[in-house]
Amino acid sequence: MYNKSAAPPGIMQSVYGAPPRPRAADCAGIVSLAVADLFPRIQKGYVQKEGVSAIRRATVEALASVNMEMIEPGHTVNILASEHGFYLLEGDHYAEMVKTVRDVVEARTGCKNIRLRVAGGMATREADEVIAHYGLRPYFGGRAVGTHAFDKGIAIETEIGTLWGLDRIYDADWIIHASYDEPRDLYFYRMIDRVLKPFAMSYARYETRSVFHGNFGNRSCSFIQRAIFDSPFVQKKLAFGCFLRMTPAGITGVHADADLDRAGRIITADVMRDYGKMLRLLGSIDEYIAVLDGGRWGYYLHAGGIVFGCLENATYDVFDLTQPAAFGYFDILAKMAAGDPDAMGHIMLVNPAIRAVVVNQAWPGIPMSDVPMFARTIVVGADQAAMIEADPANQVFMGFAESADTIEEALTSARKLANTDKILIFDGSFGHINLSPQLAEYLIMKAPEIEEMVEHTLLPLWLRQRGIKPPKPATKSRKKK
Repeated sequence: MYNKSAAPPGIMQSVYGAPPRPRAADCAGIVSLAVADLFPRIQKGYVQKEGVSAIRRATVEALASVNMEMIEPGHTVNILASEHGFYLLEGDHYAEMVKTVRDVVEARTGCKNIRLRVAGGMATREADEVIAHYGLRPYFGGRAVGTHAFDKGIAIETEIGTLWGLDRIYDADWIIHASYDEPRDLYFYRMIDRVLKPFAMSYARYETRSVFHGNFGNRSCSFIQRAIFDSPFVQKKLAFGCFLRMTPAGITGVHADADLDRAGRIITADVMRDYGKMLRLLGSIDEYIAVLDGGRWGYYLHAGGIVFGCLENATYDVFDLTQPAAFGYFDILAKMAAGDPDAMGHIMLVNPAIRAVVVNQAWPGIPMSDVPMFARTIVVGADQAAMIEADPANQVFMGFAESADTIEEALTSARKLANTDKILIFDGSFGHINLSPQLAEYLIMKAPEIEEMVEHTLLPLWLRQRGIKPPKPATKSRKKK
């Protein structure tokens, strides 16, 4: 049922990453599993270079029912894009959706002053790298700029007080929220107001992003995006939203809507059904070696559409809002500091099933030093090790990690250290998973049980907790057009 290893998405070169190197998928003994073979009911989609022109057509069709009468020829419009979207597969589908939104708005409204604002995720250069790589500045007639968390802010008065957005995001008559539905770090916001999350992160200054993570944490951080989105300041500027739709099996289409709450209900139901299956399946693995091999921060690298951060926290069901183990990140850190033996069983600590981690390539810049503290960790290449050594966010990482010259050498060492042949590669892949045959056999055996559990037990629970009527269970795979 499994095949030879599949080529992972290519990596856009960046000042934040190491030079190109052999990929883990090319190592001997690595195979691939198609997501559709594991879960036939999950909607298939496009991967890598497939279907980019189809996404343009899907965007045009989705926008056909959206009212744009509020936009006049003399107005200014900001299309808001998040840098993370350009790293879903190779970014071409998201870039095409963003460009198509510009074209449709201009054609239907006569407005010429349509600008692109690409919001960076963690650092100051990544948004500009994206704009250059995808040729977005000439496409937008020179009106494409990047912004980041430390740019000039603008005060937004909300029901919970003054929060801070980015001035470049809101310096237009109208804003268009161009986003995606891939869940990413759902261990924090837990699929509450997912479609609004960029308002608290991508479109906000550092002070407010810090409130999201530091003051509220995964207990209630979703209050932040809701407060900003509901503010009169944002509501008077918002034209509509347009979302790239994905499942673990690939990119499936586009949804556009002026009612972002309605869009949120639709997207939440689909994401929980489809990603919930893959998350619970991968979370059921008893032991494995995680290989980080892509052009992003380690927590955000995908395997079958699920990022490493979600698997690191997969011991508990983060979708279940009654799960007490998933409530308080900082409470858990306090318990650790006090030597509480129960602290180790909580979310936001390394999943004990991760017996070893191999870092073939991943960006520095996000705190990950807990990984080598709890799992044997091997970093490939002197250049990758030097980047981590110099990373102020991970000052002790290399003190706990080991080094290897090649990915093959690292995998050999990891197998001995972890005493397992189960390997899961986080290389940015959707549609398939690159892994070892031993792990593939386990997933094939376990998937039918997981699918039935999610469809009939977990999904109705998750949606009921959020006040969303469960959709009818899918009966067969829906083929991509």
